[in-house]
Amino acid sequence: MSGSFVRRFLFEGLDIRGAIVHLGDAWQQMQVDRDYQPTVAQLLGETAAVTALIAGQLKQPGRLTLQLRGNGPIQLLVMDCNEQLQMRGMARSNPVVLPAPVQDLLGAAQGGQLMMSLDMPDARQPYQSFVPMVGDSIAAIFEHYLEQSEQQPSRLFATAAPKVAACLFLQKMPEADQRDPDGWQRISQLASTVKPSELLELDAESLLTRLFHEDMAEHGIRLYDPLPVVYHCPQDWTKVRDMIRSLGREDAEIILAEHGEILIKDDICNHEYRFSAADVAALFDASTGKALH
Repeated sequence: MSGSFVRRFLFEGLDIRGAIVHLGDAWQQMQVDRDYQPTVAQLLGETAAVTALIAGQLKQPGRLTLQLRGNGPIQLLVMDCNEQLQMRGMARSNPVVLPAPVQDLLGAAQGGQLMMSLDMPDARQPYQSFVPMVGDSIAAIFEHYLEQSEQQPSRLFATAAPKVAACLFLQKMPEADQRDPDGWQRISQLASTVKPSELLELDAESLLTRLFHEDMAEHGIRLYDPLPVVYHCPQDWTKVRDMIRSLGREDAEIILAEHGEILIKDDICNHEYRFSAADVAALFDASTGKALH
């Protein structure tokens, strides 16, 4: 499976909901020309899968940004995704990152934080929340966050490999105990048997059947249509030109004199924008209405 999608499901007789995320091509494109250390790519891929999961719940236009920031060998994991599940992301780390506990890799004990930002078109400023990184894995950190933010018991399992990143999410809904007092514990225990290889290799129907076949037969499950996820990082020359204009011609020419060009790096999309002296002159001449030759 090379596709990328979020697929929600509901145990109708148990009032337990969930989702499966599978990122194939979107995750592969996010790694192009990045040269991430394997340990870094693993954590970034798991963060990507969880970000798609949370963004898949957006009911109106908006942009979700998740950041894991600390003082460990991996200083930053950032993912950005809108309601159309167009996503991008990056990691910042030391040149060499050896396997270690996730809390140590992220520097969680040294003031590390998980930040969630939601930017809505009709809001004056983004909604932001900051929470400590609690848990010994990316899945555990976000499971704790989701339980705190949504006030419902949740389980989250995530993994990543070079070609696929995936996660499985479960959440207990308010009527669950009335439907079946043991249902949430049973489903949670069955989910905890999931193997990384199953998350990475099985399609949604096969994974659910392997884990929950008896409950699916007894209580019924509604499997919703997949929501496609895409990697989206187009170049934006208009925005960059506006940035240079905002500097003013004098400051732009000072930078040119020092460096011979103006170089603007877009880290999250891994793009570089280069402007020569002639490019800058043409830019300001055009903005002042002078004829270009």
